[in-house]
Amino acid sequence: MEHSEDKKTGVEKAKEDLFNFAINREDVKTLMAHLPEAADIRRGKVEYELHILKIISIGWSISYYLENCAQKNQLLELYWKAVHEFTQSISTTTGMMIGNNIDYFQILKERLDMYLAAMAQKPDAPEPAVVIGPEFARTCGNMDDAFTVMTGSRMFIATIASVKEYLETIKL
Repeated sequence: MEHSEDKKTGVEKAKEDLFNFAINREDVKTLMAHLPEAADIRRGKVEYELHILKIISIGWSISYYLENCAQKNQLLELYWKAVHEFTQSISTTTGMMIGNNIDYFQILKERLDMYLAAMAQKPDAPEPAVVIGPEFARTCGNMDDAFTVMTGSRMFIATIASVKEYLETIKL
């Protein structure tokens, strides 16, 4: 009898791996542990935004690194569908806890649009992280805090590097 793992296509496996990477919080915890106490920022907000940045950076990376791949759209659709399903449960749970409706997926879409707009405004930036870091810090509440700028930049750089390495090793 075949295992369900054996029946998955390369794209389905990639979606699963990338989604699992997206919801893994170890890198968020590491970055938070290295965020100096001197950072003039609400730490809870930074942690919240780091996870958002990671999720959307993975989606951005799929689109960017698979630009000329026939399976790009299929992988993007599967990834964002998994994220949407995941965020629905978070939204429901959080909504019940605070007594307010929250659409976490809509928040992800708004942040992605915000980062894309920031990058579009600075097309001459040497690399996206130069734009992402300050925009991340602004979103967290203090665009002048160098520690927060660096934390956002590190998350973005590490995430896209991991996705790039992963996509280069798999066969789609």
